[in-house]
Amino acid sequence: QVQLIESGGGLVQAGGSLRLSCAASGGTFSNRVMGWFRQGPGKEREFIGCIWSGGFTLYGDAGKGRFAISRDNVKNLVLLQMNSLKPEDTAVYYCAAGRVGSVHSYRNIEPYDAWGQGTQVTVSS
Repeated sequence: QVQLIESGGGLVQAGGSLRLSCAASGGTFSNRVMGWFRQGPGKEREFIGCIWSGGFTLYGDAGKGRFAISRDNVKNLVLLQMNSLKPEDTAVYYCAAGRVGSVHSYRNIEPYDAWGQGTQVTVSS
């Protein structure tokens, strides 16, 4: 089973940038679909985007335009570059490893069977 650890969160002013990392260990990383989600205070967990092993990406409304996902299959890393951050981006950010070929949409949580502990991102106005 793959284990995931996020890092890179913190406090940033509105308009700033952060890059989150997700390090994977154990299991097989290279053939996993890797997703990023976030959960703000009092909100549902929200899909940011995901990336397939070959680099194809799919973004949700939360990730379109300002966020970019990439991966390094040699280093077992997934990155989330976040630009032009807004106070409403304040949330705990999670990475997740999904099973290839799921019948469920990768915008939902069902395909993902491994989750990191989350990293807090706080954007001040």
